[in-house]
Amino acid sequence: MKRILDLSSWNRREHFEFFSRLDEPFHGIVTDVNCSAGYQYCKQEGISFFLFYLHRCLQAIQQTEAMRYRIHGQQVVDYAVIHANATISCSDHTFGFCPIEFTPDFQTFSQHARQAMDQVKNAAGLCVNQDCERDDVIHFSAMPWLHFTGITHARRHDGLDSVPKISVGRCSHIHGEWSMPVATFVHHGLVDAYHVHEFLQQFEAGLSQRP
Repeated sequence: MKRILDLSSWNRREHFEFFSRLDEPFHGIVTDVNCSAGYQYCKQEGISFFLFYLHRCLQAIQQTEAMRYRIHGQQVVDYAVIHANATISCSDHTFGFCPIEFTPDFQTFSQHARQAMDQVKNAAGLCVNQDCERDDVIHFSAMPWLHFTGITHARRHDGLDSVPKISVGRCSHIHGEWSMPVATFVHHGLVDAYHVHEFLQQFEAGLSQRP
């Protein structure tokens, strides 16, 4: 399900047109988010922290309208539900692309995500398929080996890409609190820094809630 925006009455029409003309319309922001409650709970209960924060990330995406916008030709659409196309590490230290469907229930989400991840881990190569071409997703990557303060992304520069790229890094324990870096890379014609702020607020709030 998707809704086509009426660009003639959209308050961001000029912003969209301006940034869409640029060679690089994407902008990136990196910040740390507090993940103490979720991290500690997952460790105590033996729950995958990766699946927990991916689920909470997707929840925050659903709750932030601008992060659901995508460009289709000359149109902007708002998807009712956004899923993930995640990079999953393999035993040979490469990775594969793994489409993961979002469902509100964490247990259902986790079960389906594990099945999808196992398929990627047991296959060879990037595992590119038609699902990887969908744009009702975020491109998601986790780098638990690094606490980064900046990041860039490989992407298309033909004007057809409007999918947000979100990355997370290694958790750090500072002054009794756990935090992790979160990087967002988004199309400026659709998403401003304020919308990234809205997303990060929702994400951090979700990380404090138990599954």
